[in-house]
Amino acid sequence: MLQQISIFAENRRGMMKEIAGALASEQINILGSVTNDSAEYGIVRMIVSDADRAYKVLTDMGCLCKLTKVIGVEITDEPGMLHKLLSAIHESYININYMYLSYNRDSGKPIIILHTEDVYEVEDALSGKGFTVKS
Repeated sequence: MLQQISIFAENRRGMMKEIAGALASEQINILGSVTNDSAEYGIVRMIVSDADRAYKVLTDMGCLCKLTKVIGVEITDEPGMLHKLLSAIHESYININYMYLSYNRDSGKPIIILHTEDVYEVEDALSGKGFTVKS
């Protein structure tokens, strides 16, 4: 099971640079990320090489952070694969709260990061349908 770090960050000039710099200084690699913003604060969701250490580094610099279990599903990079994955999820009566993209640096294949209510159930459902679920 993958762990995602969510960072509640002030929406100000240089904040993303500070976050990236803090992770870089600890040799923590950002493997995937999505940012949602509002007027004053944003949520930066990341898959990193060491979520527990990233949590410590970022909370030490004053960020409010949360670790969350998410699912990574590796797919081939060809037309229709996202639709195939979403169809399998729909057939299993699963609701997706949000999703974003990463990729497997070894295979070069995309990895869809999913957040759902019951990550273990979804992991079993997708594995049972032949999808490669990353942990």
